[in-house]
Amino acid sequence: MTVRDVATLANISPEVVRYYSRIGLIKPQRNRKNGYKLYDASDISRLIFIRRAKTLGYTLKEIKNILSHSNTGTSPCPMVRRIIENRIDDNRQRLDDMLSLQTRMENAVEQWKHMPDGTPDGDSVCILIESFTHDNNMEVR
Repeated sequence: MTVRDVATLANISPEVVRYYSRIGLIKPQRNRKNGYKLYDASDISRLIFIRRAKTLGYTLKEIKNILSHSNTGTSPCPMVRRIIENRIDDNRQRLDDMLSLQTRMENAVEQWKHMPDGTPDGDSVCILIESFTHDNNMEVR
């Protein structure tokens, strides 16, 4: 099959198929007569696997490691679990950070509703930001 054929069957763009070929996620055969890359059903399965892994948040580097591990004949499942468990923890921390930021922003807007605009005077840049108070125990990142 050609790039276009395999892209259609895997429901991705031909550019993505070419990119995955370049970085070694799939390894098509070469047509000896014209040098074109030829793909088979195993490439389609691998492309579908890659797409599914990406929807779960795995990076291409992680997917490449998973595929490499799989090629050794041992199960990559423990690695897959560990990666996603770590990712869940990281995502939870980012969500908590974003919720804290959202709260600070909403508090600032509420605090600033009836404040007049200030004019910079050398010591002051923006009275709104300079007047904002928040919980001192909250770490700003």
